[in-house]
Amino acid sequence: MKVYGYARISRKQQSIDRQIRNIKEAYPSAVIAQEAFTGTKLEGRKEFEKILKAVKPGDMIVFDSVSRMSRNAEEGFALYQELLQKGIDLVFLKEPHINTSVYREAADKQIDTIQTGDAATDELMAAITAGINRYMLRLAERQIQLAFDQAEKEVTDLHQRTREGIETARLQGKQIGGVPGRKLHVKKAEAAKKMILKYSRDFEGSLTDAEVMKLISVSHNSFYKYKRELITTIIS
Repeated sequence: MKVYGYARISRKQQSIDRQIRNIKEAYPSAVIAQEAFTGTKLEGRKEFEKILKAVKPGDMIVFDSVSRMSRNAEEGFALYQELLQKGIDLVFLKEPHINTSVYREAADKQIDTIQTGDAATDELMAAITAGINRYMLRLAERQIQLAFDQAEKEVTDLHQRTREGIETARLQGKQIGGVPGRKLHVKKAEAAKKMILKYSRDFEGSLTDAEVMKLISVSHNSFYKYKRELITTIIS
């Protein structure tokens, strides 16, 4: 059995080291694949795609959280089922209740039909037993689906709180952004934050991080420091 660990961050202000550390603590032999700044869909995750091509039945993929596998609930659940059927073990350190081993255990614990010798009674017992077994498997599937739904909801809620925070700041009379069309040479943190709010695609604008840094002439470290402070202020 080969153990793979997958770590992913979608924003530069996040730390991928924590995910890697958690995986290595639980599975020291795990071969770690990592990548950053991917979207919510599986397309384009080159390192993850390499794992999917390499895994064989009996191998294991370890995630720090279900949200690292997929933030899209429908897509994540479909992939979970596909890998489960292929005999791949999936481990989610923060949601162990949906590890594939739990699902397989539920399947293995199916109740055997009791034979009484009476045809009518045996037929009834077989129907009841089959219903209970189906219920156990559906219950496990539902827990998995709920975990993916929750991961997707957390992302949606964060975006909503960010938008609401910006709107609240506007209604309170706070200036958002600077003078349109002006060449920007930002020196002070407050002015830089206003420009980030206006131009970053993570807030009100459409520019990438690199484009915003170039536009407002701010260093890499300062840019992400200001961005973290903005997010903390908006969602608090």
